[in-house]
Amino acid sequence: MAEYNINISEIRNYSSVLKAGDRVNLSGVVYTSRDAAHKRIFELLDKGETLPFDGACIYFAGPTPTPEGMVIGSCGPTTSGRMDVYSPRLLDLGLAAMIGKGERNADVCSAITDNKALYLCAI
Repeated sequence: MAEYNINISEIRNYSSVLKAGDRVNLSGVVYTSRDAAHKRIFELLDKGETLPFDGACIYFAGPTPTPEGMVIGSCGPTTSGRMDVYSPRLLDLGLAAMIGKGERNADVCSAITDNKALYLCAI
């Protein structure tokens, strides 16, 4: 198992280098989004808008319950499969990487390969 320090702007350079089990430390801008946000992004795309990002990385994350006495809870990885319906199109439009948990369907796996993108599993 290897360890890599990667800036998001260079992540596509690692699509043929990384192997399952490698540890990746990311720097740069990572967008956070889950199914509700993906739905809104698709509504904009269907109206002819362009993606607000290119070559980006999306972290599929959701909030945890707010602890008593705190303003907000923490944020953790959410099940990536809920975004499978959206991911191939986003990958075709320039999404470079996704971070989440769980398996992806065959269409997403093909889109990842075809676009030399990455799916990183959160631990």
